[in-house]
Amino acid sequence: MATKLEIPYPTPVEAFLSESPLGVFIAGVWRPTKRKKTFETVDPGSGAILARVYNGEAEDVQDAVEAAQQSFERSGWARMASKERAVYLHRLADLVEKHSETLAEIESLDVGKPLAQARSDIASFPATMRYYSDLALRIQYREPIAVSRHEARTVRHPWGVCGFILPWNFPFLLAGWNISPALAAGNTVVLKPAEDTPLSTLYLTRLVSEAGIPDGVVNVVTGYGEPTGAALANHPGLAHLGFTGSPEVGRLIAQACGRNLVPVKLELGGKGAAVVFDDVDVDRTAEALVRAVTLNAGQVCCTATRWLIQERIYDRFVSLAIDRLKNVKIGYGSDPRTEMGPIINRKQVDRILGYVRKGRREGADVLLKGGEAAVPGKRRGFYVKPAVLAGPPDNVAAREEIFGPVAYLLKFRTEEEAIGLVNRSAYGLANSVWTEDLERANRVAEAMVGGNSWVNAHNVFAHGVPYAGIKLSGMGGGVLGPNTLFDYLRDQSVVRPLR
Repeated sequence: MATKLEIPYPTPVEAFLSESPLGVFIAGVWRPTKRKKTFETVDPGSGAILARVYNGEAEDVQDAVEAAQQSFERSGWARMASKERAVYLHRLADLVEKHSETLAEIESLDVGKPLAQARSDIASFPATMRYYSDLALRIQYREPIAVSRHEARTVRHPWGVCGFILPWNFPFLLAGWNISPALAAGNTVVLKPAEDTPLSTLYLTRLVSEAGIPDGVVNVVTGYGEPTGAALANHPGLAHLGFTGSPEVGRLIAQACGRNLVPVKLELGGKGAAVVFDDVDVDRTAEALVRAVTLNAGQVCCTATRWLIQERIYDRFVSLAIDRLKNVKIGYGSDPRTEMGPIINRKQVDRILGYVRKGRREGADVLLKGGEAAVPGKRRGFYVKPAVLAGPPDNVAAREEIFGPVAYLLKFRTEEEAIGLVNRSAYGLANSVWTEDLERANRVAEAMVGGNSWVNAHNVFAHGVPYAGIKLSGMGGGVLGPNTLFDYLRDQSVVRPLR
């Protein structure tokens, strides 16, 4: 039985959590769910209860979608000039910045990540909101079409109610990436945060209200994937849906949207490769990849988990990386010395350790065995040590997404061999190439099959640069780029024949 947490942060975090059970947010009102059932959200760093949260079901999703539809039709949000919507959205961005430390503390508690990483995640939200608000001021909503003997134009309109099912690893950051373009385009939204990490999204609703955004423009229903997420994915009242999560669930989401003929944007898993050539600074590159694979305890879909090392520097790289991984400071999120926090829950711990065992059974060499970790203090959370495996590219630990701090090493001789090893993956999210030869770097970056290729860095996200996946990593368009705003606008042709 989980115990009640002694909050390491004083008010206002404590005051927010003391409101437990925390209600859903529908039509501008925080309220219990219809059946008044609740679930616990737990601090993964200690295993203690943070708060009780109302567990939404199909009827609550129905209320949220209806509220969003009514707001789309009646509040004026969809018909506002872009500059008017931008006033509200900039105000919301300002409020997020004003409350950024509180939000970071909540995110650190709920996800388990170090506070410094949580602060970075929170800072992304207002930057994304401002980027899309300002972009919406510059695009053309009516564009003439040059066509013989006709007067024609394209007119762009918001779709309507957009649903979003968010993951647990970057809940607040990804809320910003998803809802910012939708809101800037004039849509209304219904969010279903992950049941493991709903707290920062619920706190956001207080800021939405304070910003004066019309009731029903933003709605949040908390609950489990089944029935809450499934009810949202299957709802015929949606005009658009965005999902971030696993390929397995992504397929189910796509099937539901297909039945309703609803456009869907899927941001799914990855098995990112880092190709390291022998002209790099080995110390710096090893340090960078250690940081990548331990970021958020490896619970990052796009991070580098396959390390392809050119044979001349392989032994030295392995030695440096393992020494550094052995000394990664694992600890509680509020400890300023912590470099890697806990895993989200027991199920995910078992998944990570299970993959290491399966990889070994299939013939992988275990260079660093990992395993569960103990941390200072009376912390009974979900901690694991980093692990490193090496072996053939068809090993299960080399093929499948583990979603933890586990690296798989492969040795290569030639550029062509490295590209072939990268591209045999069923995933296609993000890869990186590391070399001092920029001509080679650009050649390899373009040859790797995926939505994103990074040069001499990994996990790079810049507003204005599209981020998307292909193959098992996603479909339906990406995020962060200008095209994402257009994804949340539907095109309408207006044509008049000329006599």
